Amino acid sequence: MGTTFAILGDGAWGTAIALLLARNPEHRVTLWSAREENGRLLRECRENVRLLPGVHIPPAIQLTTDIGQAVAGADLWVAAIPTVYLRVTLARIVTAVPVGPPVLSLAKGLEMGTFLRPTEIVTQILGVARTAVLSGPSHAEEISRGLPASVVAASHDGELAQWIQQRFSTAQFRVYTNPDPVGVELAGALKNVIGIAAGINDGLGLGDNAKAALLTRGLVEMTRFGVALGGQAQTFTGLAGLGDLITTCVSPHGRNYRVGQRLARGERWANIQADMKMVAEGAFTARSVHERALQMGIDMPITTEVYRVLYENKDPRRAVSELMLREPKGEMELL
Repeated sequence: MGTTFAILGDGAWGTAIALLLARNPEHRVTLWSAREENGRLLRECRENVRLLPGVHIPPAIQLTTDIGQAVAGADLWVAAIPTVYLRVTLARIVTAVPVGPPVLSLAKGLEMGTFLRPTEIVTQILGVARTAVLSGPSHAEEISRGLPASVVAASHDGELAQWIQQRFSTAQFRVYTNPDPVGVELAGALKNVIGIAAGINDGLGLGDNAKAALLTRGLVEMTRFGVALGGQAQTFTGLAGLGDLITTCVSPHGRNYRVGQRLARGERWANIQADMKMVAEGAFTARSVHERALQMGIDMPITTEVYRVLYENKDPRRAVSELMLREPKGEMELL
C-alpha cells in the first residue's frame, strides 16, 4: 500500500520535496498553494516558473489550493512554509483541517517575538503530538533536478524519524536520523546568519583566509548558542550544522549569502527585502538571536555585527574591522 503526502507550501523547497517524493510510484503527493494566484500558475505551467524555472512538475503531483483536498488521507503533512509566515498560514487553515498525522517541518528559522522553533509553532497551532524536522545541505535548485544530497530527519520520536528516513531516501537523497530536533532546528536557523556574514565577506573581497576564519568561528558561535538552548554539541558538527553551513556560505543558490553580498555593496536591508523572490530567513533570525543572546548573556559577536548591519545600517567594513579588533582571546575559550 502506498504512502500519501501533503506538502503545505509551494515555495522552492516544498516543490523540490514534492518532486523528490513523487519519483517513487508508490507515493501519492499533493502540493498545496496558500495563494490562489500561485496555485493557478502552477496548474497552468506545471512548473514553478518563479523559483524553479525549467523543472517540470509531473502529473503524479496533484496541485491544489484547497486545504481539505490537500490533507485528505495524508499519512504525513510536510510544512514547507517559511518561519516568518508559518503561524499566520497555519492559523488560517487550522479550522479547516482535523488534528492530523505527524508533521515534518522543512523551515529553517526562529519566530520573532516568541523565539519558537518551527516544530513548536506547528504543535502550538495544529495540536499534533508527533513532529520531525528535515534539514541539512540541500538547495532546492539541486534537489529538484535529482542531484545528490544528504540530510537528517530529527525527532524526539525515533520511530517517526526512521519512518521518514525510509520513505524519503533514494539513490540521490540520503537521509540520516538524529534524536536532537532542538539542535537541528537551531543549527538550520543559525547557519543562515553566518551565511549573510559570508556574503558580506565575499562582497567586500576579503578573501579565502577571512572566509575560513568566519566559518570556523561561526560554527563555534552556533554551537555555543545551540547548546545553551538545549541542543547537543555533536549536532552542530553534522549535516544540519557544519554541512549546511558550508553550503549556505559558498553556494550561489544561497539567498542569505546573496543578501550579504548586496549589503556589502551598500544596499539597505529594507530595499533588499522588498525585491526578493524568496524569504531570507537569516535576516529575521539575526534579530531574534541577537535579542535572546543579550537576554541570556551569550557572546555572539558575528551575529551581533550582522544584526547591526541589517537593522542599524552599520557600514559592513566597519563591522568587519570591529570583529577583527575585539579583545584578544585564546582559541579554546568559550568553545
